[in-house]
Amino acid sequence: MKKLWGGRFEQEADALVERLGESVSFDARLAPWDIRGSIAHARMLGECAIISKRDAKKIIAGLKAIGKDIVSGDFTFDPALEDVHMNIETALTERIGDAGKRLHTGRSRNDQIATDVRMWARDQIDVIDGLLTGLQQAFVTFAESHNEAILPGCTHLQHGQPVLLAHHNLAYVEMFSRDAERFGQLRRRVNVMPLGSAAMAGTPYPIDRKRVARELEFDSVSANSMDAVSDRDFLIEFCANVALTMMHLSRFSEELILWSSPEFGFIEIGDAFTTGSSIMPQKKNPDVAELVRGKTGRVYGDLTALLTLMKGLPLAYNRDLQEDKEPAFDASDTVQLCLAVVARMIPAIAIDADAMARATERGFLEATDLADYLAARGLPFREAHAVVGKLVLHCTKKDLKLPCLSLEDLRRFSPLFNEDVLKIMAPEAIVRARDTIGGTAPRRVRAALSRARKRLFR
Repeated sequence: MKKLWGGRFEQEADALVERLGESVSFDARLAPWDIRGSIAHARMLGECAIISKRDAKKIIAGLKAIGKDIVSGDFTFDPALEDVHMNIETALTERIGDAGKRLHTGRSRNDQIATDVRMWARDQIDVIDGLLTGLQQAFVTFAESHNEAILPGCTHLQHGQPVLLAHHNLAYVEMFSRDAERFGQLRRRVNVMPLGSAAMAGTPYPIDRKRVARELEFDSVSANSMDAVSDRDFLIEFCANVALTMMHLSRFSEELILWSSPEFGFIEIGDAFTTGSSIMPQKKNPDVAELVRGKTGRVYGDLTALLTLMKGLPLAYNRDLQEDKEPAFDASDTVQLCLAVVARMIPAIAIDADAMARATERGFLEATDLADYLAARGLPFREAHAVVGKLVLHCTKKDLKLPCLSLEDLRRFSPLFNEDVLKIMAPEAIVRARDTIGGTAPRRVRAALSRARKRLFR
C-alpha cells in the first residue's frame, strides 16, 4: 500500500522513503497508551459537542475492540501505514466507517505521540520504582544475614580500614534510594499532558484539556503548545536516571567480579547466576555481573543518542523526534531486566567470612587507629600520622604486622603509647570505635538496617 498524504501530493512515496520513515516496527508497543489517549480524546469531543455523542461512542467502542485484538495478537500492524497512530486510526475507520475519521479532530500526531510517550514513561517509572524497592530489600536481607562479617574497606582498591559487610551493603541501599528519589521527582515532570497542543499552535476547537487530563491521570496540562510537542527533556532525564542506576549496578557488579576471584575469595555466586567455560572445566564465571557491567555502557549510549538528537532541533516538532523512542525503550528494558536479575542474584551469593577476616590482617588496617590514639593523647594529628607512617615502614621492611609489635616496639616510635594501645588494634575494636551517625559500628549499622527495613518492607 503506497501512501498519499491527502490532496497535496500527486506522487506516491518512494519505497525507500517508506522504509526510512516507518516507525511502527518499534512504536507499536505504544498502542495501549495510544488507545487510552484516543478514548479520552474522543469522549471529550463528544461531551464538548465537537463531534456527535453517537460518533464518540462508536469511536470508543471501536478503539476498545482494537485494543483487545492487539493484546490477543489478532491485530496486524502494517509498516506502510508508518506508525502506531495511523495503524490504529485506519483500522478504526475500516471497522466503524466515517465516524473513525472524526477522531483526529482537534489534535495532531505531534501532541498525540508526546502524550503517548509521557504515559509510557510514567508507567515505566512506576515499574522501575518497584524494582528498585525489591533490590534494596534484597540488600537489606543479605546484610541482616551477615551482620557480623568484617572485611577490608578500600580506597583506591587498597586496604583502608575494616568495616562490617552489612555497612558495605547499606552503601548500595543509599545509592538506589537516591535513584528512586530521582525517578519520583522526574515522574512529576513527566505527568504534564501535551494533548490539545495539536501540531504546534493549539486548536480552534473548544476542547476541554483539563477534562482529558483528569481521565488520563495527568497532574496538569502543558502551558505552551510549541514546547509541548517538541519537548523531550523528560526522556533525556529518564535515560539519565537510568544511566545512574546502571552505573550503581555496574559498581556492585565490579565488586562481585573482584570478590569472586581467587585473589579475593570473599564470595561464591550461585550456579544459576554463573556460567562455565567451553574449554576450561574448572571455570565458574561471573557472567551475570559482567553482562550488567557491559549493558551499562549501552545505556550510556542511549542517553548520548537522545542528547545528540535534540541539540540542533529548532522549534517546534521535527521528524528527527521519531528517533527518540528506541533509545528510551532500550534503556527502560535494560534497566528493568538488570534490576530484576541482580535482586534475584543477591540471595544466591555465599560469603567466606573467614577469607574476609584473613584479609583484614593484611594492609595495616590498624594504622589510622594508631594515629588517632596518639592524637587523642595530645600529639598533633599530622605528627601522629608521620609516626605511624614510620611504624608501617618499619613493619614493611621487617615483614611484620602492626598487632605483632610489642609495647616496647611501639614506644621506640613514641612514648605516648601505653598498654591500652594493644586492645584497639583488633578489627572488631576498630569497627566498634566508629560509633558516629553513618559509621560502621555494629549498633549504628543495626539502627540503619532497622530504618531501612521499616522504609522498604511496608
